[in-house]
Parts: sequence; C-alpha cells; structure tokens
Amino acid sequence: MKHKYLTDSAIETFIQAALQEDLGTGPQAGDHSSLAAVPADAQKSAQLLVKANGIVAGVALAEKIFASVDKELQIEVLVQDGSPVYVGDVVLTVSGNAQAILKAERLMLNCMQRMSGIATLTRRIVNLLQGTATQILDTRKTTPNFRIPEKWAVSIGGGTNHRFGLFDMVMLKDNHIDFSGGITQAVEATVNYLHKKGLDLKIEVETRNLKEVREALDIGKVDVIMLDNMSNEMMKEAVRLIGGKCQTEASGAITEERVEAIAQCGVDFISMGALTHSAGILDLSLKAL
Repeated sequence: MKHKYLTDSAIETFIQAALQEDLGTGPQAGDHSSLAAVPADAQKSAQLLVKANGIVAGVALAEKIFASVDKELQIEVLVQDGSPVYVGDVVLTVSGNAQAILKAERLMLNCMQRMSGIATLTRRIVNLLQGTATQILDTRKTTPNFRIPEKWAVSIGGGTNHRFGLFDMVMLKDNHIDFSGGITQAVEATVNYLHKKGLDLKIEVETRNLKEVREALDIGKVDVIMLDNMSNEMMKEAVRLIGGKCQTEASGAITEERVEAIAQCGVDFISMGALTHSAGILDLSLKAL
C-alpha cells in the first residue's frame, strides 16, 4: 500500500477494535440475533447495493473485514475503489457462512458508507482544481479511532493526505507560536529540538498576516508557510512575497465555494477539514440473494 499508515497491522488492529465494540467482550459477547435465528451451518450470499450516486471507497477494507470475520467467505468485487457508482449498481457479492456475513455486515457498511461519502466530496473538490497546480489536503479533524479509513478515503477520492498525526510533522499553529513568544522563538526552539532528538521532520508555520509571513521567511528554516484565514488578496501578496522559497498552504474555513478562487491565488496546497468532518455518507445496503 502506498501510504505509511496503511499497514496490514494497523488495519487489522482497527478492524478488531471495531468488531469488539460491536460484539462485546466476556461471556456475553456475540451477535446473538444471528446466533439465535440463523442455523450455524447455513450458507448464503448477499450483494452490496448502491442507493445513491457517488464515488465508492472502502472496497479493499471491506474485503479485509470479511476475511477477519471468516477467511472462508468468498468475495467477488465488481467495482473498484475510486470508481463512480450509480443507484442500482452492485459493488461486490459475498458468499459463505450466513452468521459470519451478518457479523461483518454493519462494520463493513459503516466503513464503506462513510468512506464513500468522503471520497465523493473529495473528488468533487479535486475536479474544481483541475487546470491548477494546487492540491487539496485533509487535516487531523477526523473521527477518533477512525482516522485510517477517513484519510484513506480522501486519498481514494483523489486528495492528498497531510500529516497523519502529531508525530510525523511539526506544525506550529497560533497557540504554539503565542505560547512560545513568537514565530522566531517557536521555529528556533523546534530546530534545536529536532536536532537533539535526531528527527528529520518538516516544519510548517501558521501565519495570520503579511508581517508574520515575512518573519517566517526571514528565519529560513521553514518548509511550509500556512496562510490562515487570509483574504484572497492577502494570499496573493503572500505567495508573491514567498516566491517559491517554501511551499504554501491556504487554510481556515475553506468551503467548496471558495476553492477555485483560492487556487487562483497560486498556493501549493489547500487544507480542508470539511473533507472529513462535514462529509455525509453514500447510501449503501447489503441485501441477501
């Protein structure tokens, strides 16, 4: 897999935690609805039906969920991740032990519906940026314990993943800067810290006005300058001042309606928390055959 966070171990840990949340622990654990009503040896099939138009995401995760519940389940994938889907399409079929299919059903649907909603929104934003050099980024504004599927979905939709967590990049935002006494102090302390720890991490600095942009530039140790909550006019001037000395990222209350105009300001990236915190779902349903 192309993303460092998408390891087999990380995905399996997520699946097991989610299954445990649904099935419970201890002597009372189990899908008692299926255990009570469905014969243990029943062999059945079901299909994943699309009920709204959009971009499908989570097919690869669905395969892993089914395999984690029962390795004997047979999956036939009819539509790949990132493909457009329309009402009535069948994404996949699953065949095998009926109790196992039912045990996996809700987790699979929760993941795929949410991921497909994020991928659909992301693809719409990416399409707005066609013809520009600007890339759309996600953020850490994700659902706790669901960051892997949400960032995966952004990637499937054609977006670019920003840092995964607090550990893989330094981002000095307004509170870091204010707590440390200013941009210069924050960056210098960060450079010293990274040197002492032997860490090779990029440094991004949030700026709120052109004065702060100039200060971040003067330090000369910054990889990315974030242009936070700036007007389009101010962003254009900031990009001109920066002049390619480091990368630029527009951030702060970015809406779908503003994306095209912001890209025209010449920024390298637009980070958009709405990709994950405000995306809806794509309606999907698992139906018995």
